[in-house]
Amino acid sequence: MSLLTHPNARELTKSVRATVLVFKDPRSQELLNRIERLAPSEANALIIGETGTGKELVARHIHHLSRRCKEPFVAVNCGAFPESLVESELFGHEKGAFTGATNSKAGWFEAANGGTLFLDEIGDLPLNMQVKLLRVLQEREVVRLGSRTPIPINVRLVAATNVNLADAVVAGHFREDLFYRLHVATIRLPPLRERPGDILPLAEFFLEEHCQRLGYNRASLSVEAERKLLTHSWPGNIRELENAIHHALLVCRNQQVQPNDLHLVDMRPAGVRHDAHQGVLAGPAAPVDLEAALTALFEQNRPDLYEHIEETVFRTAYRFCHGNQLQTGRLLGISRNIVRARLEKIGELEVSPRSARIA
Repeated sequence: MSLLTHPNARELTKSVRATVLVFKDPRSQELLNRIERLAPSEANALIIGETGTGKELVARHIHHLSRRCKEPFVAVNCGAFPESLVESELFGHEKGAFTGATNSKAGWFEAANGGTLFLDEIGDLPLNMQVKLLRVLQEREVVRLGSRTPIPINVRLVAATNVNLADAVVAGHFREDLFYRLHVATIRLPPLRERPGDILPLAEFFLEEHCQRLGYNRASLSVEAERKLLTHSWPGNIRELENAIHHALLVCRNQQVQPNDLHLVDMRPAGVRHDAHQGVLAGPAAPVDLEAALTALFEQNRPDLYEHIEETVFRTAYRFCHGNQLQTGRLLGISRNIVRARLEKIGELEVSPRSARIA
């Protein structure tokens, strides 16, 4: 069994990212083999996986196995920057380039020069920044905001996304040319529910890790607790598993975790449960209800049926997430940019000046 851990794991206790990966399940071992084959190349890489599956850990391992391993590894979350600051953060700026720019500053591309730049949530990058990113990848140089002088860079780009970029391309929210530029070496990271052989090894790792942090004696999992872990759907993936183990250690008795000590919340629709052996969600109730609702709509013979269904999905999801665009995107499995555009289209949001220019 192979193990990868984040170098700053103890500083990420409130993060949603995964801090450790194990490769014991056959699907994980196949994934590790693919990573090790792709890592030595200089090709750009695209890592696709749900939140909390360990995309940054995979990116770090790619860097570690490459010829750039002694050079910088820089991790940047594209969804963490205000839209007005993305260009400055990525490509840098000169003094006086904008209000508040009191000094010149190198961007993340310059910081990663010679090494690897990891761009997480690449699907949240605004369209105008996608154009500039594509140019940087083609020309291998950056131009700081407020400057006309190009700066040569030598960076390997590893991007990651938890949404389907191909769908974003079709919807007009991700550039097709940039998609193919990134789609050279693709790594699909399965969610935890699809690699059940990793669940118990990860749980054992977190048991030992958190017992040491808390100063507790070594704890163990009961057979019933193991069974509960194996049958949970893990929508939050590895980070959810770590939090569950941490909580269980705080409340368990006699250094043994019982099923009731595991605070697990299944956010899947009612009637849908996970089958750990098949690695799929099963349960006929929800699909049948949805099919019945669609059939009723089909019988109405509406001329704008598709638009009506799409509008209802986005409006309902947005309200379910209490007006949070990022959470709506995660719920639907698409980027925040797509969510914002759809909400503007159906009148849930005011159309921004930038969107009006793009349209």
